Amino acid sequence: MRKHLGWKGLVLGGALALAAAAPALAQQQTVNFTIGGFVPRGEDARVEGDVLNENRTFLVFDIKEFKSVTAGAEWLFPIGSFVEGGAGVSFTRRTVPTVYDCCVDNSGNEIEQELRLRRIPIDLTLRVLPFSASSPVQLYFGGGLSLIPWRYSETGDFIDFNDNRAVFRDTFLGSGTATGGVALAGVRFQGRTATGGFEIKYHKAEGTFESDDDEFAAPKIDLGGWTYQATFGVRF
Repeated sequence: MRKHLGWKGLVLGGALALAAAAPALAQQQTVNFTIGGFVPRGEDARVEGDVLNENRTFLVFDIKEFKSVTAGAEWLFPIGSFVEGGAGVSFTRRTVPTVYDCCVDNSGNEIEQELRLRRIPIDLTLRVLPFSASSPVQLYFGGGLSLIPWRYSETGDFIDFNDNRAVFRDTFLGSGTATGGVALAGVRFQGRTATGGFEIKYHKAEGTFESDDDEFAAPKIDLGGWTYQATFGVRF
């Protein structure tokens, strides 16, 4: 708990510092809206002890099925002519149906579950604009800190291998807030009052289940991956 509070304090402090600096430094700010797709890290790149990788040893699904639509908004402001600050939030959620690969119930039916993952990345970033903030076509790259509230659940029918393979129905739930890093790059076309472009983001973060969540097959969940998104901004 202290660790989470410490990171939250750091993020809040950073946001307040950026907010205080912006009025003095910004010439024209932007409210940016994003929509695109999130692609999770693949099986071979996921953190050790990841619950999805472990679930794949007895459930039938693929990590790529957790690809999802993402949407968000962010505040962008110049810091000088070649650096831009940003604070934004986005949302992804995906539900993946699956079944046991080893067994069926007494009626010969598949034993079915749903795995659901929700992520809400909150990103504080700095971007470098090599051609300056006044250029009508802007390439940029940068990175920063990401705070990711997350929620993961497994709902459906399960096998109790300690009770003669009895089938029971239940919901298992884990949630928390993970801290990590974010890197990004993109291109933006800028007019006097509006912008549009394309951006790629990469998050690296992992969540840890609480000690009493031992019903899960592994202690962690990898929250990282790639986001490919279109951007639409309003300048003011």
